[in-house]
Amino acid sequence: MKLIKLIICLIMLCLFSIVDAQENKKQISIGEYIETYKLIAIKNMQDFKIPASITLAQGILESANGNSELAINANNHFGIKCTSDWTGKTYLKDDDKKDDCFRVYVAALDSYTDHSIFIKNRPRYAGLFLLNINDYKAWAKGLKDAGYATNPKYPELLIKIIEDNKLYELDNNTQTPVFIATTVSNSPQSDAKEDFEVISISNNNRKVFSNNNIKFVLVKKGDTFKSIADDFEMKPGEIYRYNDFQENYTLKEGEKVYLQPKRRKGSAEFHMVTPDDTFLSISQQYGIKLKHLLKKNNLEKDAQIQPGDKLWLQERKPKS
Repeated sequence: MKLIKLIICLIMLCLFSIVDAQENKKQISIGEYIETYKLIAIKNMQDFKIPASITLAQGILESANGNSELAINANNHFGIKCTSDWTGKTYLKDDDKKDDCFRVYVAALDSYTDHSIFIKNRPRYAGLFLLNINDYKAWAKGLKDAGYATNPKYPELLIKIIEDNKLYELDNNTQTPVFIATTVSNSPQSDAKEDFEVISISNNNRKVFSNNNIKFVLVKKGDTFKSIADDFEMKPGEIYRYNDFQENYTLKEGEKVYLQPKRRKGSAEFHMVTPDDTFLSISQQYGIKLKHLLKKNNLEKDAQIQPGDKLWLQERKPKS
């Protein structure tokens, strides 16, 4: 009997040790989290004009330093839920209701980028981009006022994290971090900072991706319209037509080239214009035909757009 009790005790100790080791392995300190994700926050600040201090503080708060269930199991650091246009994997978790649907990301990087896109392209957050990018207090309060969080102390929580860890210093960083993204995402972004899910591999070992349910490839060094067309047994004219390219257009390494016609509607509801945007780049970004992009916004081809302008991508902009 004593031997049995001893064996049971040893088994219990082993189990406790395993559980304790697993828990300790999962725990990430706030300092480790900052070091891991600060370059992503800075890069997103430069791409989307959202203070790095705000993005990083939100990640710290909402993912519990990367230790939350969603961060561990779904690489989702901001609690972003599924929407009707989400085609990636999902994770069910009780939240506002039982089995709420959350987005699953291949890597935390994708969660950060999707979060920045979420804020950048939602009209209710447009007022934030009129604030000074160094005014983290105004941004924290502005997020709450725009309905980002229900917790009345949300601004104070962000500000405390920023000040305790001197994250405001990141907002003064103007040097582009050395950062290479090799993961995939289902979120529409501009060509300079996006990767999409591989849906197939061609016979010549070329990766085919999808955006707005349209197949596309990324331009490789040395590509021409003819070489891409030959790879997929197409005619160069089809490539020009599907992408709204003129025949004198110069392909840029890393940009999308669609293998099917773009759609009448874009992959997002709206787009907020940034300084480097053109009608063509926005058309390519969201997989919407150039003529439909212009038509939805009551614009002519020679119209001018300014940073901060709101473009409609799915419904037609009211003329009033």
